[in-house]
Amino acid sequence: MLGDSRKAQEVFHTTLREAALPAATGELPKEPFWLFRDARWRCLETNKADLQPEPLELPEHDLATQASSQIEQLDSTQLAIWISAAPDPQKTALALFYLDEFDYREILDLAELKLSELSRLLAQGRRQLQAWLNAKFPEPRNR
Repeated sequence: MLGDSRKAQEVFHTTLREAALPAATGELPKEPFWLFRDARWRCLETNKADLQPEPLELPEHDLATQASSQIEQLDSTQLAIWISAAPDPQKTALALFYLDEFDYREILDLAELKLSELSRLLAQGRRQLQAWLNAKFPEPRNR
């Protein structure tokens, strides 16, 4: 989410250190994803202090039948780098979606989004990913 492993480690350690204090006294929040949400907010705050990329229009393509085989050709690092370049909250939505660990209700809760907004962000992100995949792995031409 930060695009910098050093900063990610700092946020991770700070989040755990801050969570350890109430945990030691048994005062943990009741909501199931409080730690994820806290870490996300820390990442967003860290990003605010950094240079921000200029918004740009990315090309979008309809999802292709070969999309899954194109994604299989990617190294997980390539997908992570592509997702980390997205603006928030789209970055958060895509990261949680492609982690494949959370259902839609959990993603809505963690990203603090409404269903219509999550749907729009994921659809737009998937169309942008498809355009990138088509450029990276062009379909062979029949002769």
